[in-house]
Amino acid sequence: MELTQSFVFLLGEFRTVFNAQSFPIFVELMTGWVLSHRHRYITDLIVSSGSVGKRHFSNYHRFFSQYVWELDALSKCLLLLLVRLFAATGMIELSIDDTLARKRGLTVYGTGMHHDPLLSSRRKALTSWGHDWVVLCLVIRLPRWAPSKVFSLPFCFRLYRNRQGLTKGKKKGKTKQVRQKPTNHRTRPELAVEMLEIVASWLPDRELVVTGDSAYGGRSVLQKLPGNVHLISHVHPKGALYEPAPKLKPGEKKGRGRQRKKGKRLPAMAEWAKGKTKWRTLKFDEYGFHATVKVKVIKALYYKAGKDRLLRIVLVRDTLGKRPDQMFYCTNLQWGVRRILSCYARRWSIEVTFHDCKQLLGFEDPANRKEKAVRRTAPMAMVVYSLIVVWFHREGHRHVEFPDRPWYPHKEEPSFGDMLTTLRRVSWKNNYGDLVPNRGRAKKLFDQITWILCLAG
Repeated sequence: MELTQSFVFLLGEFRTVFNAQSFPIFVELMTGWVLSHRHRYITDLIVSSGSVGKRHFSNYHRFFSQYVWELDALSKCLLLLLVRLFAATGMIELSIDDTLARKRGLTVYGTGMHHDPLLSSRRKALTSWGHDWVVLCLVIRLPRWAPSKVFSLPFCFRLYRNRQGLTKGKKKGKTKQVRQKPTNHRTRPELAVEMLEIVASWLPDRELVVTGDSAYGGRSVLQKLPGNVHLISHVHPKGALYEPAPKLKPGEKKGRGRQRKKGKRLPAMAEWAKGKTKWRTLKFDEYGFHATVKVKVIKALYYKAGKDRLLRIVLVRDTLGKRPDQMFYCTNLQWGVRRILSCYARRWSIEVTFHDCKQLLGFEDPANRKEKAVRRTAPMAMVVYSLIVVWFHREGHRHVEFPDRPWYPHKEEPSFGDMLTTLRRVSWKNNYGDLVPNRGRAKKLFDQITWILCLAG
């Protein structure tokens, strides 16, 4: 079974990442990834793509564990393709977050106990054993075939390893074990900065804006942003804000001591909300944000996080009281309030991407133990996600068909599940279209079987 030629042609964009031996294996594995209805184990990909007997099955395992190719080179190729298609001009919008891939087994490289947001509640935080991936995505809007939707397309990945599993000290005696502080530990924000620096070097002539939650809004990210990257994130509710440092007037001499780096401290969030400054009311009815809010805006220093970098601070209050008061900052002083909040609201699409990659593309499925295989295999699920959206934008939207559901007759915009189903159905028709009966019961039965084979899930 082969995928439709238009998708195979899309895979050809990555020919320079691989050599003549590994590229056909890459195409076969991606084919199996799209067509598989089971867990995305390597052996299942071999069967789903119809590659049994083409070459020894160990070659498919070695593709991830031993073959010479770089994930960052694949990421660069994918990003340039996405930018060329979706963001040829203007500001490039990115989002960053981390997600947990639950695993089993103590000998799997890089696993540890990580916070599990799906099992946790506000009262109690729970953890799960697995891999924690930091993912950078390109945020796009597609007005042609999905005017109200926003998609986050993953293209760059880093595996976070907590301190727990990095190093263990030497044994003292027979029973005791001393843990030493690992020297090679890197936090999630440090991995995020590394990815942003790489992307900024890939696109040196473009301006980028990245949105991240409070985990990616502190000093470890804000103070190390590349020159062409802006950041939108949270301000801590008790965060200390300051006026800019006062400038010397013409003819005024500098006094003793060093020059001031910050001005007078501004009121905290609660005091600012109660202050005399008038609220401004804004109504939002767009992806990720359907509410009427009141806002206040100032320019200030978030000194502990950004030192002397002036930020645009936005205080937001929900008029219905369903959300607590929040403060956001933006490093781009030219952006208005509506643009800042709309951009941050579109960050929600990255959570939808994580859900679809886990439920429909088996992001948590690969069963690898060795380091290189672990670092390479799981990100392929997200690479496939981005490629399917690209294919659907180029060609697939012309072939989409929604199932006949009397209880849901008004569906007009496709979900990612519809995109995956469309790709499978078009591939089946291209491979076996000449065998389809023209009419009668046989045609009806063939169509029904094809539809079941193509369903996403």
